[in-house]
Amino acid sequence: MGNKHSSSVVPHPSREQRIGVNTNDGHSAPVSHISLRCHKSQASLMKSISSDTISSEKPVWPPRNYHPNDTRLPPLLTTYTPLTPSISRQDAEARAYSAFLKSFPEYQSTWILDTLRRTDFARLDRTGETYVDYMGGAQHPESLVRVHSAFLTETVMGNTHSVSNSSKLSSQYADEARVAVLSFFRAPPGYTVIFTANATAALKLIGEAYPFTTNNSYILGADSHNSVHGIREYASRRGAEVHYIPSTSTGGFVLSTAKDILRQHKPQNASSLFALTGLSNISNAKTPLSIIEFASSLGYHTLLDAAALAPSSVISLSDTPVDAMVVSFYKMFGYPTGVGALIVKESFLQILERPWFAGGTVDVVQVPGSIFTRGSNLHERFEDGTINFMTLPAVTDGLRFLSAYLPFLPLRLSCLTHYLVASLSRLRHDSAGTPVVKILSRLPSRQLKSVGEQADSGSTISLIFLSASPSGEMISNSFIEHVAVSRNISLRTGCMCNPGGAATLLGIQDQMERLYPGVTLKDFERVVGRELGVVRISLGLASNFQDVWKIVMFASSLADSRTRQALWDTWTNVPIGQAM
Repeated sequence: MGNKHSSSVVPHPSREQRIGVNTNDGHSAPVSHISLRCHKSQASLMKSISSDTISSEKPVWPPRNYHPNDTRLPPLLTTYTPLTPSISRQDAEARAYSAFLKSFPEYQSTWILDTLRRTDFARLDRTGETYVDYMGGAQHPESLVRVHSAFLTETVMGNTHSVSNSSKLSSQYADEARVAVLSFFRAPPGYTVIFTANATAALKLIGEAYPFTTNNSYILGADSHNSVHGIREYASRRGAEVHYIPSTSTGGFVLSTAKDILRQHKPQNASSLFALTGLSNISNAKTPLSIIEFASSLGYHTLLDAAALAPSSVISLSDTPVDAMVVSFYKMFGYPTGVGALIVKESFLQILERPWFAGGTVDVVQVPGSIFTRGSNLHERFEDGTINFMTLPAVTDGLRFLSAYLPFLPLRLSCLTHYLVASLSRLRHDSAGTPVVKILSRLPSRQLKSVGEQADSGSTISLIFLSASPSGEMISNSFIEHVAVSRNISLRTGCMCNPGGAATLLGIQDQMERLYPGVTLKDFERVVGRELGVVRISLGLASNFQDVWKIVMFASSLADSRTRQALWDTWTNVPIGQAM
């Protein structure tokens, strides 16, 4: 026998009173209609959107008819003098901030995120840490953690594979989380949610179960995460062909080239799989989702890696009905970690062929023997073992939290990214007058002007630091990371688990083609003749002007020859005075 139960879930009698949820709503109802569950710590959450520094009457946001993926403009907000730094201070940062506001007056429309920074992310200023690795993981809102902690202290939850009261309650919260996910991404009927450990685990589910054969193909972009590349192992072992869409010099791909490759390998007697990276985690390239509809029209099944896209972009599965999409929630709102999701069409799940079964996925198992019957619910057949039921209520609350602030995020990030790119590009070495950095990633083609607009790229800048020599050689990323750590700056160096994107940005595709079985990173670096990778700076929900200003000052310090030499001497422990 299996370990499933067939009893229906009985609503917890106090649940609706606790969180104010409308139980008549279907999964298409906006999650922002439902507030976070109320506890004593709720006051701190509400403080995050009503600062005592705002003297004017504050509009109610979000309104009850608001949906996080609605592209219409929100109500006009009161103009607010940004919070940090004080414009009364006559120092370099304050003057730079004043100049920034003159260049980007629309930034003030995102004042609500300044308030959020002072309440839910105050630890960043308290600890002095400049966090610019949002592509690696978002910072968690403190109110979300407090609310979830209070919830856990008041709630008895049990394993969902049982019929006890605690188990029924856990199942109810899991179902509520599925509804919240479907609603947030505006999924039409016919979609379901499979909870996984992360986006990688969700991609693995697709790779191991997709019916690859000698008659079909796996098509993907070169500028993709390793977890997308890894699916090619399943495809190759089953005899399917693997075809790459080449990357441009700044990542992503040319749309016409992608269409040509998709047409060339159009499915004939068997379906094929096309995997699209919505936003590159290294090149900052944001691919038009219209290519999904084109691939579907040719007979492809479509898979969208939205792990990097979802934290700051609107995704509507009603507008872009991809067969399957993967996300990681810690990248969207920081907490909880260890929970991702596969948002997938039920019709697509029907064609997948799981290579095994596990606890929680079956109803009956013959032992000894070979007979087994999978669970009746499609999503249960793909959730191996016990799902992370204790953290799923935090996923529901996190989506509600993000839905209130997501409309303001593209505009804010557009202002900060444009300022940072321009400031870094102007830096010159004091001794030679040569550039300090070389930006390799794709730059935004336009500057957003109002709340509600969507950007055509992300808010990630991948670059390398250059020496002051006439040849402008690359400075070791290890040195840059060492200096960043000493300045309390959290950034990222390396290839970001995206070798195709990194090779394109660094111009080492030819060396990539000459790799051999068993090659190591050190071997590769010896062939290239330098340390591989880039310095990645990525902005997110809690980013503000002070963060980008500190990055500019950090890079400026490396333009000064004496400062740079002293830092190098510290890093290498060479005698003082020896040339760098």
